[in-house]
Amino acid sequence: MQSQAKTVAAYLKELPEDRRLAISAIRKVILQNLQAGFEEGMQYGMIGYYVPHTLYPAGYHCDPKQPLPYAALASQKNYMSLYLMGCYGNESEESWLRDQFTKAGKKLDMGKCCVRFKKVEDLPLQVVGEAFRRMTVKKYVALYETAMERNAAAKAERKATIPAAKKAAVKKPAQKVSVKAKPRS
Repeated sequence: MQSQAKTVAAYLKELPEDRRLAISAIRKVILQNLQAGFEEGMQYGMIGYYVPHTLYPAGYHCDPKQPLPYAALASQKNYMSLYLMGCYGNESEESWLRDQFTKAGKKLDMGKCCVRFKKVEDLPLQVVGEAFRRMTVKKYVALYETAMERNAAAKAERKATIPAAKKAAVKKPAQKVSVKAKPRS
């Protein structure tokens, strides 16, 4: 269930003690390493780290009223999550993160950008800190805009090929099916 908390403090307060301690420890590492320009607050029911509208007025393409999401920290039903949007669609950052987890002797349970974990010890905190130190606002915005341009180009390409494919398709005339009425007995 998504939290309705309006502040990070309220979000932390509603967590069970073991989760609060784990999320707080990771949050501390994030805040110690978060590059200038990013801000912390509640976003989408999680602790969010984002590029504020003052630095990126366009906001998030899915909801321009929202600042551009960069990372998030959340307590889910069966695990906790660290969302690292800088890895999403960014092969070099994702590869770096996977390599660093391996070097630290930790198992990485990751989706496209979601690192799932059950306890704080599952994460190499020095790697988490480095992931946040590596990404400046300028670099993240450039990655985001490049991804948006790629998506727009792919969408335009799909749109351009669909009419050509429809023209090339041979339409068969509809066949008439005659149904003979059965005589009544």
